[in-house]
Order: sequence, then C-alpha cells, then structure tokens
Amino acid sequence: MTQFDERQNASARSDVRFVGALMGKYLLASRRDRAACVQVFACRLQSISPKHLVASAPVVGDLGEGMSASFEPFGLLRGRVERMIDGGFAVAIDADPDDRALLAKRIAWYKRRTFNGLTDKRSHRRLMPRDPRSLLVFGDGRALECLIIDMSRSGAAVSADVQPPIGTPLAVGSVVGRVVRWLDVGFAVRFVVEQDEMTLEDCLHPAPQVQLEC
Repeated sequence: MTQFDERQNASARSDVRFVGALMGKYLLASRRDRAACVQVFACRLQSISPKHLVASAPVVGDLGEGMSASFEPFGLLRGRVERMIDGGFAVAIDADPDDRALLAKRIAWYKRRTFNGLTDKRSHRRLMPRDPRSLLVFGDGRALECLIIDMSRSGAAVSADVQPPIGTPLAVGSVVGRVVRWLDVGFAVRFVVEQDEMTLEDCLHPAPQVQLEC
C-alpha cells in the first residue's frame, strides 16, 4: 500500500459519521467537584464522527469546558464544548489517532447495525420524543429546562439540573405527575392521568400555565 492509499484510508476513517438519536450521559468538568448539585446528566446524540459529536442536553456548560460523555456503542469519549446549539452543544473529541480509528470502526459498525434493523426491539416499549426538550414546572411556579429521556402513556424519564424528592408534584410540559424514582442521570415521573400516545409528545412540550393539584 502506498502512502497515498494510506492517507486516503485515514481520511475515509475520519469522515465516518452517524446521524441519529441515541441516549447517553455526560459530565461537565465544572461539576466534578460540586457535591451540592447534580453532576451527571442524560443527553441525546444527534450526530457523531471520530472528531466531533453533537447532542441535545439539559445543561450545556461553557465554551471550551472539558467534558466526558458515554454512549453504549461508542464507549467513553472526552472532549471540549466547541459551540452551543439550540438545546445542546457540539463537542470536539480529544483522542489520539489509534482511538479515533477505533471510534470510526465503532461508528461504522453501529451504522450497519441500525440500518439493517438490528436495534434493540425493547426500545419500542418506551418512546423517544422527536424533540426531547421540555420544561419542568414546580408547585411554587419555578420552571426549569429539562431533557426527556423517554416517555410512555403512564410516565416519563427526565434529566435536569435538579433532583426532586420522591413524591414531588410537578409537570413535564403540561402533563402533571409525581416523582416516583431517581435514576443515575435524572428521575422518573408517573403521570396522574394516563396519556393518549398519539398526543403525548405535544402535551410534554412547555405550556404557559399548569395546575399541580395532584
């Protein structure tokens, strides 16, 4: 193989890209030593290449801030916030050439797996909204941005810069519920009234006024 061929192969590997929704979790460098606040958040991947990733996230950090993210097919990735997007961030991935080549292989494998219909069928039991961004509304009127991890007719899993006590009444968008369980990247909310699956996502979008009598 000539040097030209090697350069072409290296360029092809660096251009491997996956565009699609995939849940993961992340930690911002500024949160690592702050015991009084939430440290690990959920995020939803929008796209990834061996050099960059773009994700929706409830807390975006500062430009240039170090962060680490984990997605099951790709493993642990480290990088820095490169730019902000609406409801998330773009990250420049820090990796040496060998690690980038390994990530390129994992991305290519996951693309084949996804496009061949080999994704985990269990994911159909809970739905991922088209737009994961929403608002939490608390009984005192406070509103806080959140990311919907997944949803069903009876509840939703969310990630936000807060960890409410079990039993806390709140609304996700305009749907009223109570916190029933903590997760490693957020918490689960059980809706007071079971929702219609066809209109669920619209109801989870932010609403101007919500009554929390539940």
